[in-house]
Amino acid sequence: MKLIKVYHRIINVISSEQICLRREIYLVVVIVFLVSCNSKTFNNEEELWTYLKNEDNGYIQHKKVNGYDFSLLYKPTDVLVLQELGEAKDAEKVAALREKYNKYLYFNLSMSKNNKELLSTAPKNRNEFGAMVNQLAFGLGEKVHLYTQQKDTIALADFVYPRMYGMSRSTDVLLVYPREQLNDDYINFTIEDLGLYTGEVKFKIPTNSINNEPKLKL
Repeated sequence: MKLIKVYHRIINVISSEQICLRREIYLVVVIVFLVSCNSKTFNNEEELWTYLKNEDNGYIQHKKVNGYDFSLLYKPTDVLVLQELGEAKDAEKVAALREKYNKYLYFNLSMSKNNKELLSTAPKNRNEFGAMVNQLAFGLGEKVHLYTQQKDTIALADFVYPRMYGMSRSTDVLLVYPREQLNDDYINFTIEDLGLYTGEVKFKIPTNSINNEPKLKL
């Protein structure tokens, strides 16, 4: 009888250890699954851009107002890193560039009408043309605004407007903002009327997409 009792005790201990081990394995699997869901990694730039341009993924938004098309695209850090990196994919250089570009948020604002850039459609005369060129090249920083749910402004750090001289299907501007701690569910981006009779155009940007932005295998 004593031997039987000892045997049962040993079996119970082994069973308890197996249960604990299974629980630990289950927790590890769950954690890995959650991490992989939060941030995606792509093998190449083409796959990444396909993902970014799918509006369901939260990185691009489109609006049409008074015949004008507006789109706002968030550009992840690795997009900028790849542009500067080129073919030389050195691990140390990749880490340095990621640290450099991760200090900022990058948005591409695209505006057009009938698949033409603003300067090809909006101005009615030379004076209006000159005024719009000046506004896009130098005054756009006063027309765009990024702010939190609490109405705290995130100041524009820089913007880049490349003149395309009618060769592009849209007017594209790269907007750069300092990367701050994004604790809200979303941030707001607005652009004032640029003389297009659109009124203020507003985009609501989910911060979860930015905090868990996709990466490239570099």
